[in-house]
Amino acid sequence: MPIRSDAQKRWVELEFLVPGTPEQVWHAIATGPGISAWFAPTTVDERAGGKVEFTFGEGVTSSGTITAWEPPTRLVYEEHGWSENAPPLASEFVIASRSGDRCVVRLVHSLFSTSDSWDDEIEGFESGWPGFFQILRLYLRHFAGQNAAAARALRAAPGTHAEVWKQLATALGVHGPNLGERRSAPAGAPPLTGTIEHVQQDDETCEVLLRLEQPAQGIALLGSYRWENKARVAVSLFFYGDRAADIAAELEPRWRAWLEARFPASAEQKANA
Repeated sequence: MPIRSDAQKRWVELEFLVPGTPEQVWHAIATGPGISAWFAPTTVDERAGGKVEFTFGEGVTSSGTITAWEPPTRLVYEEHGWSENAPPLASEFVIASRSGDRCVVRLVHSLFSTSDSWDDEIEGFESGWPGFFQILRLYLRHFAGQNAAAARALRAAPGTHAEVWKQLATALGVHGPNLGERRSAPAGAPPLTGTIEHVQQDDETCEVLLRLEQPAQGIALLGSYRWENKARVAVSLFFYGDRAADIAAELEPRWRAWLEARFPASAEQKANA
């Protein structure tokens, strides 16, 4: 949707349909264990005035204060200092029940500024959510309420976005993906077998979403994206069940080492290190 504005703020709205009752969806988007199961490791002090904190890896965190806590229908939190010199940012989630144990979730990101100088960031919020919404849908459909743990690996990669995606997809056995196909990573890559559930490929982002069988039951988001006129690769793995934490802890360093070997630093990156 286009960016909207009034005399106080600029904002963007998104809506998405997910399976589950309002109570199940609320747990997934408004509690620490729920958000951690499909987005990023998160802690939530579940009350108005409480703190919500996200951990994105590589020392990057973001935190906010809950300004509206109305289970199981509405959550609002406000972040200050989320980017250098940035105005406050409010995020509002509203859950509306639909027939057949489904819910519509409306998300509004509001930036308290009348200047268009932050529009790129607002558009980035809008483009960044769809892949995680797909993970949320799979989580609610297949793994809702289970113990969860995530493993992540990120890597800056030399070359164009298209070149980097082709390298990553080929190395992990997901090049030329079709929905519903079962794919496995070839020898030399960490273990990865699953069914393709979602594909996105455009000038900014290329992603494949797998519902995993191996190395354990879970979800994998494999992708590359533009980053400061360069390219980055990202692997996000979500595991569920009693052994989820052990599996994630074992595999995260393995994936980081594999990405480092597959995408070695360029001479420029080494010089700036």
